Amino acid sequence: MTKPFRFIFPQFYASIALFMCSLPANSQVSSERPRAREAGIVVGSLSPGPLNAITDVAGVRVGQVTVSEGTAIHTGVTAILPHGGNLFQERVPAALHVGNGFGKMLGVTQLQELGELETPIVLTGTLSVWKTADAMVSWLLAQPGMEDVRSINPVVGETNDGFLNDIRSRPIRPEHVTNALAQASGGPVAEGSVGAGAGTVAFGWKGGIGTSSRKLPEKSGGYTVGVLVQSNFGGDLTIAGVKVGRELARQQKNSGDGSIMIVVATDAPLSTRNLERLAARTMTGLARTGSNMSNGSGDYAIAFSTAPECRRRAGETVHQVKELPNSSMTPLFEAVADATEEAIYNSLLKATTVKGFRGTTEALPVDRTLKVLQASGAISKK
Repeated sequence: MTKPFRFIFPQFYASIALFMCSLPANSQVSSERPRAREAGIVVGSLSPGPLNAITDVAGVRVGQVTVSEGTAIHTGVTAILPHGGNLFQERVPAALHVGNGFGKMLGVTQLQELGELETPIVLTGTLSVWKTADAMVSWLLAQPGMEDVRSINPVVGETNDGFLNDIRSRPIRPEHVTNALAQASGGPVAEGSVGAGAGTVAFGWKGGIGTSSRKLPEKSGGYTVGVLVQSNFGGDLTIAGVKVGRELARQQKNSGDGSIMIVVATDAPLSTRNLERLAARTMTGLARTGSNMSNGSGDYAIAFSTAPECRRRAGETVHQVKELPNSSMTPLFEAVADATEEAIYNSLLKATTVKGFRGTTEALPVDRTLKVLQASGAISKK
Protein backbone atom coordinates (compact mmCIF):
# COMPACT_ATOMS: atom_id res chain seq x y z
CA MET A 1 0.00 0.00 0.00
CA THR A 2 1.29 3.42 -0.88
CA LYS A 3 2.09 5.59 2.11
CA PRO A 4 0.37 8.98 2.23
CA PHE A 5 2.41 12.15 1.89
CA ARG A 6 3.63 13.73 5.10
CA PHE A 7 3.89 17.49 4.97
CA ILE A 8 7.41 18.83 5.47
CA PHE A 9 7.02 22.46 6.46
CA PRO A 10 9.92 24.40 8.02
CA GLN A 11 9.13 26.39 11.15
CA PHE A 12 10.06 29.59 9.32
CA TYR A 13 7.28 29.02 6.79
CA ALA A 14 4.89 28.00 9.53
CA SER A 15 5.42 31.35 11.24
CA ILE A 16 4.77 33.23 8.02
CA ALA A 17 1.61 31.21 7.43
CA LEU A 18 0.10 32.58 10.63
CA PHE A 19 0.06 36.02 9.05
CA MET A 20 -1.31 35.00 5.66
CA CYS A 21 -4.94 35.10 4.70
CA SER A 22 -5.21 31.35 4.26
CA LEU A 23 -8.38 29.36 3.58
CA PRO A 24 -8.37 25.55 3.72
CA ALA A 25 -10.78 23.65 1.51
CA ASN A 26 -13.25 23.06 4.32
CA SER A 27 -13.37 26.72 5.35
CA GLN A 28 -16.60 28.63 4.94
CA VAL A 29 -16.60 32.00 3.19
CA SER A 30 -17.85 34.69 5.58
CA SER A 31 -20.34 35.96 2.98
CA GLU A 32 -23.99 34.99 3.38
CA ARG A 33 -24.37 34.95 -0.38
CA PRO A 34 -26.17 31.80 -1.59
CA ARG A 35 -25.00 29.03 -3.83
CA ALA A 36 -27.06 28.44 -6.95
CA ARG A 37 -29.28 25.71 -5.50
CA GLU A 38 -29.83 27.69 -2.33
CA ALA A 39 -31.14 30.50 -4.55
CA GLY A 40 -33.49 28.15 -6.41
CA ILE A 41 -31.35 27.71 -9.53
CA VAL A 42 -31.42 24.01 -10.39
CA VAL A 43 -29.33 22.79 -13.30
CA GLY A 44 -30.33 19.54 -14.99
CA SER A 45 -32.18 16.54 -13.61
CA LEU A 46 -29.35 14.63 -11.93
CA SER A 47 -28.85 15.00 -8.19
CA PRO A 48 -25.67 16.48 -6.71
CA GLY A 49 -23.55 14.64 -4.16
CA PRO A 50 -23.88 15.41 -0.43
CA LEU A 51 -21.54 18.42 -0.63
CA ASN A 52 -22.30 19.39 -4.23
CA ALA A 53 -18.54 19.73 -4.65
CA ILE A 54 -15.58 18.06 -6.33
CA THR A 55 -14.77 16.50 -2.97
CA ASP A 56 -17.88 14.32 -3.31
CA VAL A 57 -15.56 12.10 -5.37
CA ALA A 58 -14.02 9.91 -2.68
CA GLY A 59 -10.39 10.70 -1.92
CA VAL A 60 -10.25 14.04 -3.74
CA ARG A 61 -8.85 16.84 -1.60
CA VAL A 62 -8.70 20.59 -2.13
CA GLY A 63 -6.41 23.13 -0.46
CA GLN A 64 -6.54 26.88 -0.91
CA VAL A 65 -4.49 29.89 0.12
CA THR A 66 -5.81 33.38 -0.48
CA VAL A 67 -3.16 36.10 -0.75
CA SER A 68 -4.57 39.53 0.01
CA GLU A 69 -2.34 42.50 0.78
CA GLY A 70 -4.01 45.93 0.83
CA THR A 71 -5.74 46.83 -2.43
CA ALA A 72 -2.84 45.86 -4.70
CA ILE A 73 -2.62 42.10 -4.14
CA HIS A 74 -5.58 39.78 -4.67
CA THR A 75 -4.49 36.35 -5.82
CA GLY A 76 -3.87 32.90 -4.45
CA VAL A 77 -3.42 29.18 -4.95
CA THR A 78 -5.94 26.34 -5.30
CA ALA A 79 -4.59 22.78 -5.22
CA ILE A 80 -6.54 19.66 -6.22
CA LEU A 81 -5.16 16.27 -5.15
CA PRO A 82 -6.75 13.15 -6.73
CA HIS A 83 -6.01 10.93 -3.74
CA GLY A 84 -4.15 10.92 -0.44
CA GLY A 85 -1.26 8.68 -1.44
CA ASN A 86 1.95 9.34 -3.35
CA LEU A 87 0.70 10.59 -6.71
CA PHE A 88 4.07 10.03 -8.37
CA GLN A 89 4.16 6.36 -7.36
CA GLU A 90 0.43 5.76 -7.86
CA ARG A 91 -0.65 7.80 -10.87
CA VAL A 92 -4.19 8.37 -12.06
CA PRO A 93 -5.34 8.37 -15.69
CA ALA A 94 -6.05 11.88 -16.92
CA ALA A 95 -6.73 13.87 -20.06
CA LEU A 96 -6.80 17.46 -21.24
CA HIS A 97 -9.26 19.24 -23.50
CA VAL A 98 -8.40 22.69 -24.86
CA GLY A 99 -11.35 24.85 -25.88
CA ASN A 100 -9.13 27.83 -26.68
CA GLY A 101 -5.41 27.66 -26.01
CA PHE A 102 -4.56 31.24 -24.98
CA GLY A 103 -2.94 30.20 -21.70
CA LYS A 104 0.24 29.39 -19.84
CA MET A 105 -0.58 25.94 -18.64
CA LEU A 106 2.37 23.77 -17.59
CA GLY A 107 2.74 20.02 -17.92
CA VAL A 108 0.42 19.57 -20.88
CA THR A 109 2.64 17.71 -23.34
CA GLN A 110 3.53 14.91 -20.94
CA LEU A 111 -0.06 14.76 -19.72
CA GLN A 112 -1.26 14.29 -23.29
CA GLU A 113 1.52 11.88 -24.23
CA LEU A 114 1.24 9.54 -21.24
CA GLY A 115 -2.37 10.16 -20.25
CA GLU A 116 -1.70 10.35 -16.53
CA LEU A 117 -1.13 12.71 -13.63
CA GLU A 118 1.91 12.32 -11.42
CA THR A 119 1.39 15.52 -9.38
CA PRO A 120 -1.52 17.50 -7.95
CA ILE A 121 -3.19 20.09 -10.17
CA VAL A 122 -2.50 23.61 -8.92
CA LEU A 123 -4.25 26.78 -10.09
CA THR A 124 -2.99 30.36 -9.66
CA GLY A 125 -2.56 33.70 -11.47
CA THR A 126 -0.88 33.90 -14.88
CA LEU A 127 2.54 35.33 -14.08
CA SER A 128 2.92 33.16 -10.97
CA VAL A 129 2.64 29.85 -12.86
CA TRP A 130 6.38 29.17 -12.98
CA LYS A 131 6.99 30.12 -9.34
CA THR A 132 4.08 27.90 -8.34
CA ALA A 133 5.43 24.96 -10.33
CA ASP A 134 8.88 25.35 -8.81
CA ALA A 135 7.46 25.42 -5.29
CA MET A 136 5.31 22.34 -5.93
CA VAL A 137 8.28 20.41 -7.32
CA SER A 138 10.35 21.28 -4.24
CA TRP A 139 7.54 20.11 -1.97
CA LEU A 140 7.04 16.88 -3.90
CA LEU A 141 10.74 16.01 -4.05
CA ALA A 142 10.94 16.35 -0.27
CA GLN A 143 8.23 13.72 0.31
CA PRO A 144 9.10 10.20 1.54
CA GLY A 145 9.82 7.81 -1.32
CA MET A 146 10.89 10.56 -3.71
CA GLU A 147 14.62 10.46 -2.93
CA ASP A 148 15.66 9.03 -6.32
CA VAL A 149 13.27 11.03 -8.53
CA ARG A 150 15.04 13.02 -11.26
CA SER A 151 12.09 14.05 -13.42
CA ILE A 152 8.69 15.35 -12.43
CA ASN A 153 5.85 16.92 -14.40
CA PRO A 154 4.05 19.64 -12.40
CA VAL A 155 0.60 20.48 -13.77
CA VAL A 156 -0.21 24.15 -13.15
CA GLY A 157 -3.08 26.11 -14.67
CA GLU A 158 -3.89 29.80 -14.53
CA THR A 159 -6.17 32.67 -15.29
CA ASN A 160 -5.15 36.33 -15.53
CA ASP A 161 -6.11 38.29 -12.41
CA GLY A 162 -4.24 41.42 -13.53
CA PHE A 163 -7.11 43.88 -13.04
CA LEU A 164 -7.58 43.33 -9.33
CA ASN A 165 -4.08 42.03 -8.63
CA ASP A 166 -0.66 43.59 -9.20
CA ILE A 167 0.19 40.63 -11.38
CA ARG A 168 3.61 41.94 -12.47
CA SER A 169 4.84 41.74 -8.88
CA ARG A 170 4.30 37.95 -9.02
CA PRO A 171 3.30 37.82 -5.35
CA ILE A 172 2.97 34.03 -4.94
CA ARG A 173 5.67 32.71 -2.61
CA PRO A 174 6.74 29.09 -1.98
CA GLU A 175 4.96 28.99 1.36
CA HIS A 176 1.65 29.85 -0.30
CA VAL A 177 1.93 26.78 -2.52
CA THR A 178 3.20 24.38 0.13
CA ASN A 179 0.53 25.53 2.56
CA ALA A 180 -2.24 24.89 0.00
CA LEU A 181 -0.85 21.42 -0.74
CA ALA A 182 -0.30 20.52 2.90
CA GLN A 183 -3.72 21.58 4.17
CA ALA A 184 -5.67 20.00 1.30
CA SER A 185 -8.63 18.07 2.64
CA GLY A 186 -12.01 16.65 1.81
CA GLY A 187 -15.23 18.27 2.92
CA PRO A 188 -16.85 21.55 1.84
CA VAL A 189 -14.87 23.72 -0.59
CA ALA A 190 -14.71 27.49 -0.11
CA GLU A 191 -16.00 29.35 -3.17
CA GLY A 192 -15.97 32.83 -4.65
CA SER A 193 -13.14 35.30 -3.99
CA VAL A 194 -10.78 32.74 -2.51
CA GLY A 195 -7.63 30.89 -3.50
CA ALA A 196 -6.80 31.14 -7.19
CA GLY A 197 -10.11 32.97 -7.66
CA ALA A 198 -9.29 35.86 -5.31
CA GLY A 199 -8.63 38.32 -8.15
CA THR A 200 -10.64 36.97 -11.06
CA VAL A 201 -13.42 38.66 -13.03
CA ALA A 202 -16.22 36.89 -14.95
CA PHE A 203 -18.76 38.59 -17.24
CA GLY A 204 -17.70 41.93 -15.78
CA TRP A 205 -18.61 40.81 -12.25
CA LYS A 206 -16.41 39.26 -9.59
CA GLY A 207 -15.58 35.68 -10.53
CA GLY A 208 -13.72 33.07 -8.53
CA ILE A 209 -13.69 29.46 -7.43
CA GLY A 210 -16.84 27.40 -7.86
CA THR A 211 -17.64 23.73 -7.55
CA SER A 212 -20.48 21.26 -8.07
CA SER A 213 -21.06 17.52 -8.45
CA ARG A 214 -23.51 14.98 -9.81
CA LYS A 215 -24.33 11.46 -8.62
CA LEU A 216 -25.50 9.04 -11.30
CA PRO A 217 -28.39 6.71 -10.46
CA GLU A 218 -27.49 3.11 -9.71
CA LYS A 219 -28.85 1.94 -13.07
CA SER A 220 -26.17 4.13 -14.70
CA GLY A 221 -23.41 2.87 -12.42
CA GLY A 222 -23.86 5.14 -9.40
CA TYR A 223 -20.68 7.04 -10.22
CA THR A 224 -19.91 10.57 -9.06
CA VAL A 225 -18.61 13.42 -11.20
CA GLY A 226 -17.20 16.52 -9.50
CA VAL A 227 -16.12 19.81 -11.08
CA LEU A 228 -14.10 22.76 -9.79
CA VAL A 229 -13.70 25.97 -11.83
CA GLN A 230 -11.57 29.10 -11.68
CA SER A 231 -13.78 31.58 -13.57
CA ASN A 232 -12.21 34.61 -15.22
CA PHE A 233 -13.88 34.90 -18.62
CA GLY A 234 -16.59 36.88 -20.38
CA GLY A 235 -19.39 36.91 -22.87
CA ASP A 236 -23.15 37.28 -22.42
CA LEU A 237 -23.97 36.09 -18.91
CA THR A 238 -26.77 33.53 -19.12
CA ILE A 239 -28.27 31.75 -16.12
CA ALA A 240 -30.81 28.95 -16.55
CA GLY A 241 -31.26 30.06 -20.15
CA VAL A 242 -32.01 33.69 -19.21
CA LYS A 243 -29.83 36.52 -20.59
CA VAL A 244 -29.15 37.94 -17.15
CA GLY A 245 -26.16 40.00 -18.29
CA ARG A 246 -28.31 42.02 -20.68
CA GLU A 247 -30.92 42.71 -18.01
CA LEU A 248 -28.19 43.86 -15.64
CA ALA A 249 -26.66 46.05 -18.39
CA ARG A 250 -23.23 44.43 -18.22
CA GLN A 251 -23.02 42.70 -21.59
CA GLN A 252 -21.02 45.51 -23.24
CA LYS A 253 -18.64 45.97 -20.32
CA ASN A 254 -16.49 42.91 -20.90
CA SER A 255 -14.72 41.74 -24.03
CA GLY A 256 -14.77 38.06 -23.19
CA ASP A 257 -11.01 37.92 -22.80
CA GLY A 258 -9.86 36.11 -19.69
CA SER A 259 -9.78 32.38 -19.07
CA ILE A 260 -11.37 29.49 -17.25
CA MET A 261 -9.75 26.45 -15.69
CA ILE A 262 -12.03 23.45 -15.25
CA VAL A 263 -10.95 20.42 -13.21
CA VAL A 264 -13.08 17.26 -13.41
CA ALA A 265 -12.84 14.30 -11.04
CA THR A 266 -14.77 11.05 -11.28
CA ASP A 267 -14.70 7.65 -9.62
CA ALA A 268 -15.88 6.02 -12.84
CA PRO A 269 -13.21 3.69 -14.30
CA LEU A 270 -12.29 5.51 -17.49
CA SER A 271 -9.44 5.32 -19.96
CA THR A 272 -7.53 8.40 -21.01
CA ARG A 273 -9.49 8.43 -24.26
CA ASN A 274 -12.85 8.57 -22.50
CA LEU A 275 -11.53 11.07 -19.95
CA GLU A 276 -10.71 13.36 -22.86
CA ARG A 277 -14.25 12.92 -24.12
CA LEU A 278 -15.54 13.73 -20.63
CA ALA A 279 -13.35 16.85 -20.41
CA ALA A 280 -14.63 18.01 -23.79
CA ARG A 281 -18.23 17.98 -22.53
CA THR A 282 -17.41 20.64 -19.94
CA MET A 283 -17.52 23.07 -22.86
CA THR A 284 -21.25 22.38 -23.13
CA GLY A 285 -21.74 23.66 -19.59
CA LEU A 286 -19.40 26.59 -20.23
CA ALA A 287 -21.37 27.57 -23.35
CA ARG A 288 -24.66 27.54 -21.47
CA THR A 289 -23.39 30.31 -19.18
CA GLY A 290 -22.82 32.61 -22.17
CA SER A 291 -19.07 32.31 -22.71
CA ASN A 292 -17.93 33.46 -26.15
CA MET A 293 -14.55 31.69 -25.87
CA SER A 294 -12.81 34.74 -27.30
CA ASN A 295 -9.37 34.95 -28.86
CA GLY A 296 -7.85 36.03 -25.56
CA SER A 297 -9.51 33.40 -23.40
CA GLY A 298 -7.72 30.24 -22.28
CA ASP A 299 -10.38 27.57 -21.81
CA TYR A 300 -8.89 24.37 -20.39
CA ALA A 301 -10.43 21.25 -18.86
CA ILE A 302 -8.53 18.46 -17.14
CA ALA A 303 -10.36 15.26 -16.21
CA PHE A 304 -9.02 12.40 -14.09
CA SER A 305 -10.35 9.15 -12.67
CA THR A 306 -9.78 8.17 -9.05
CA ALA A 307 -10.94 4.57 -9.56
CA PRO A 308 -8.35 2.34 -7.83
CA GLU A 309 -8.67 -0.23 -10.63
CA CYS A 310 -7.43 2.36 -13.13
CA ARG A 311 -4.30 3.57 -11.34
CA ARG A 312 -0.82 3.10 -12.73
CA ARG A 313 1.43 1.92 -9.90
CA ALA A 314 5.20 2.07 -9.91
CA GLY A 315 6.87 -1.28 -10.46
CA GLU A 316 4.01 -2.90 -12.36
CA THR A 317 5.17 -4.56 -15.57
CA VAL A 318 1.62 -4.72 -16.89
CA HIS A 319 -1.25 -2.42 -15.96
CA GLN A 320 -4.42 -4.46 -15.72
CA VAL A 321 -7.17 -1.88 -15.63
CA LYS A 322 -10.95 -1.85 -15.94
CA GLU A 323 -12.73 0.53 -18.27
CA LEU A 324 -16.34 1.49 -18.90
CA PRO A 325 -17.55 0.88 -22.44
CA ASN A 326 -18.33 3.79 -24.72
CA SER A 327 -22.04 3.02 -24.41
CA SER A 328 -21.92 3.96 -20.70
CA MET A 329 -20.57 7.47 -21.27
CA THR A 330 -23.75 9.44 -21.99
CA PRO A 331 -24.88 9.82 -18.34
CA LEU A 332 -21.36 10.96 -17.43
CA PHE A 333 -21.44 13.51 -20.24
CA GLU A 334 -24.70 14.89 -18.89
CA ALA A 335 -23.30 14.99 -15.37
CA VAL A 336 -20.15 16.88 -16.26
CA ALA A 337 -21.96 19.46 -18.41
CA ASP A 338 -24.47 20.21 -15.66
CA ALA A 339 -21.86 20.29 -12.90
CA THR A 340 -19.67 22.66 -14.90
CA GLU A 341 -22.57 25.04 -15.51
CA GLU A 342 -23.55 25.05 -11.83
CA ALA A 343 -19.95 25.44 -10.64
CA ILE A 344 -19.65 28.60 -12.74
CA TYR A 345 -22.86 29.99 -11.24
CA ASN A 346 -21.53 29.21 -7.76
CA SER A 347 -18.26 31.01 -8.52
CA LEU A 348 -20.23 34.17 -9.34
CA LEU A 349 -22.89 33.95 -6.65
CA LYS A 350 -20.42 33.30 -3.81
CA ALA A 351 -17.89 35.94 -4.91
CA THR A 352 -17.76 39.23 -3.04
CA THR A 353 -16.91 42.75 -4.23
CA VAL A 354 -13.16 43.40 -4.35
CA LYS A 355 -11.36 46.76 -4.47
CA GLY A 356 -8.16 46.01 -6.33
CA PHE A 357 -5.07 47.23 -8.09
CA ARG A 358 -6.73 48.91 -11.08
CA GLY A 359 -10.22 49.44 -9.71
CA THR A 360 -13.17 47.76 -8.03
CA THR A 361 -15.07 44.77 -9.36
CA GLU A 362 -18.53 44.38 -7.91
CA ALA A 363 -20.12 41.09 -6.95
CA LEU A 364 -23.03 39.88 -9.02
CA PRO A 365 -26.12 41.49 -7.39
CA VAL A 366 -28.00 38.50 -6.02
CA ASP A 367 -31.36 40.19 -5.44
CA ARG A 368 -31.50 41.76 -8.90
CA THR A 369 -30.35 38.55 -10.54
CA LEU A 370 -33.03 36.49 -8.82
CA LYS A 371 -35.72 39.02 -9.77
CA VAL A 372 -34.69 38.71 -13.42
CA LEU A 373 -34.84 34.92 -13.20
CA GLN A 374 -38.19 34.99 -11.43
CA ALA A 375 -39.67 37.40 -13.98
CA SER A 376 -38.55 35.05 -16.76
CA GLY A 377 -40.05 32.02 -15.04
CA ALA A 378 -36.66 30.33 -14.70
CA ILE A 379 -37.05 29.99 -10.93
CA SER A 380 -40.02 30.32 -8.62
CA LYS A 381 -40.38 32.94 -5.94
CA LYS A 382 -39.58 31.71 -2.46
